Amino acid sequence: MSPLPFPDISPDIFRIDLGGFGFALRWYAVAYIVGLVAGWKLIARIVTTPRLWPQGAPMTPLQVENLLTWVILGVVLGGRLGFVLFYQPGYYLQYPGQILKVWEGGMSFHGGFLGVVVAGVLFCRKERIPMLSLADLMAIVAPIGIGLGRIANFINAELWGRPTTLPWAVAFPGEAAQTCPGVTGLCGRHPSQLYEAALEGAVLLALLLWFAYRKGWLATPGRLAGLFFAGYGAARFLVEFVRQPDAQFITEGNPLGLALHLGGYGLTMGQILSLPMIVAGVWFITRARPAPAAA
Repeated sequence: MSPLPFPDISPDIFRIDLGGFGFALRWYAVAYIVGLVAGWKLIARIVTTPRLWPQGAPMTPLQVENLLTWVILGVVLGGRLGFVLFYQPGYYLQYPGQILKVWEGGMSFHGGFLGVVVAGVLFCRKERIPMLSLADLMAIVAPIGIGLGRIANFINAELWGRPTTLPWAVAFPGEAAQTCPGVTGLCGRHPSQLYEAALEGAVLLALLLWFAYRKGWLATPGRLAGLFFAGYGAARFLVEFVRQPDAQFITEGNPLGLALHLGGYGLTMGQILSLPMIVAGVWFITRARPAPAAA
C-alpha cells in the first residue's frame, strides 16, 4: 500500500523579500502566538468564575495579563536553551552564534517547560500568589500551545515518525524520504506529530478542563498540575516508540537512537526526559490537599 502524499503546505504563511532584507511569518511562530494568547484568555476566564474557587481566586485578571510576559520569556529562553543543551550541545559549542537564531527552528518542550517553571516561581514570589494554584492554571492551558506546536511540526515536515506500512503512513519530503532501509519506492512514516497533537494537545486539554470544571480540582491546588505532568509524560513516552529519534542520537551500532539501555531495553532521549515528569505528576496528585475555604 502506497503512503499518503505529504500535503503541499509551505512552512511560511507569507514571505517578503526586499533586496537583501527578508521577512517570513511561519506557522511555527503563529502556533506559539495563538497558544500564548489563547492560554492568557482562558486563564483570565477561569479566575473570574467564582464557583471554581471556594477558597477564593488566587489572581486578578490584571495579574494574569502581567503573567503573559513572564511566560513568553520562559518559553522562548527555556525552549531554546533546552534544545541547545539536551540535543545539540556539540554543534552550538562550535558555532555559538547560532544559538540566537531561534527563527531557524530548534526548540525543546522540556527546556521550555523548565523555563516556564522558573518564570512562574519568580512571578509568584513577586506577586505573592500561591505557587500550586498558578501551576494548576498554567497546566490547564499548556496543551493548547503544545497541540498547535505539533501541528506546526507536521507542516514543517520535521520530527517525523519511524517507517511504517500502516494505511495512514505519510510520505514526508526531504531527508525523511531517503532514510527507510530496505524500502523500494516512497518511504511511509508515522505522522507522529499528529499523534502528539492529539494526545498531548486535545486529549490532555479535555481531561484538564473536565477535572477543573466538573470535578472541582482547582479547590485542591497541585492536582491539575500533577495530571498535566503525568499525562504529558505518559503521552510523550508512548509516542516515542513510533517517533524517529533525533539524528544526533543515531549511530551505526545504535540505529534506533536509544540513549540508555536498561536490562536490554532502550529508552530514547524523549522518554528519559519524560519519566521524571510522570513521577512528579503522580507525586503532586497524591500529595495534594484541599485549600482552606475563603472566610
